[in-house]
Amino acid sequence: MQKFNIHTVQKNDTLKSIAALYGLDKDALKLFHNNLCSVRDMILIELTAQKEIFIPRAAVVDQNKKVLLGRANSLIFNPSKIDRKYGVVINIENGDHHNELKYEVSVRWIRSENGLHYFEIDRISKLYLNQEEVNEIADMLAYQTSKVLYPLQISTDEQGKFKTVENLSVFKERWAAVKEEVYKEFDGETVDRYCRQIEKVLKAPETLNLYLKNDYFLRTLFYGIYQKFGKNFSTEENESFPIIDNPIEPNYKIKLQLDPLKDDHNLIRIDGTGKLHDERSVSDFMNGAPFSMIIDDDPVINHNGEFRIRYYLDGNAIFPESMYLESSIRLREEKKISVSIATVSE
Repeated sequence: MQKFNIHTVQKNDTLKSIAALYGLDKDALKLFHNNLCSVRDMILIELTAQKEIFIPRAAVVDQNKKVLLGRANSLIFNPSKIDRKYGVVINIENGDHHNELKYEVSVRWIRSENGLHYFEIDRISKLYLNQEEVNEIADMLAYQTSKVLYPLQISTDEQGKFKTVENLSVFKERWAAVKEEVYKEFDGETVDRYCRQIEKVLKAPETLNLYLKNDYFLRTLFYGIYQKFGKNFSTEENESFPIIDNPIEPNYKIKLQLDPLKDDHNLIRIDGTGKLHDERSVSDFMNGAPFSMIIDDDPVINHNGEFRIRYYLDGNAIFPESMYLESSIRLREEKKISVSIATVSE
């Protein structure tokens, strides 16, 4: 992401006039330019033959281009009145095996209370697996029985990070109607066995809550990007992602970068890149170990995995318009999850 802008020097421009145009201190502008330019273009006291001046990225004439930020360049999460529809594409690659899921969901803000924001998530389309509507009996059963979850109500913290499912108690109440619909379309021992499994899960809400915390859509939309980006509009963090089935998710060290200016479409861009940063080895992950099986005062950190995100936020609502998340980990083969989400026009 570009960290500077360029001012083309006009006739009669002075260092002072350029600094005033962008609301900068004259000496600070000179220092910024001199740190980026070639030796021959350095400014000693006043402009000489310079044709272009390096300007800080956040310095613009049109103040409406600047992203509205809080203290320490914090991105403010204020999702009231949000009611949007998104198309979701999830790709799961494991070695040579590749599956793609597509569906649409609605996201509606409900309320804020005690530092939490509450949303209702509803699935509003059929599920497509590898470009085709699901039709295998196992896939159909999974799709039909999952209707018991929707509408789903979840909460996030003030950074927009997914916290928990809030309406677990209603799933059991919905099950009778969903089960009736399932038996209108299917019958046989396979269906009986599948429904018994669902009923077992519904009796253990903590298991269901853990399952939903691994939902790739929820974890991507509500990643928690509303943070303090500091004077350089960047921040580093350790973040986990449920790329594999493990009670303790793999951990990644990630750098987030915020563009302090909106683009020509009034969108705010955030980029993030990182690597796996976990003490567990490949064999630990493959064996489902929640921690490293080797006790060492100076552990070897496993970096065999990548993480990348890009968000575009509505410049007015400061809420995601589109986003992409990609996470990978090297086991016996590489496993990679990519999640693409974009608003759907009415």
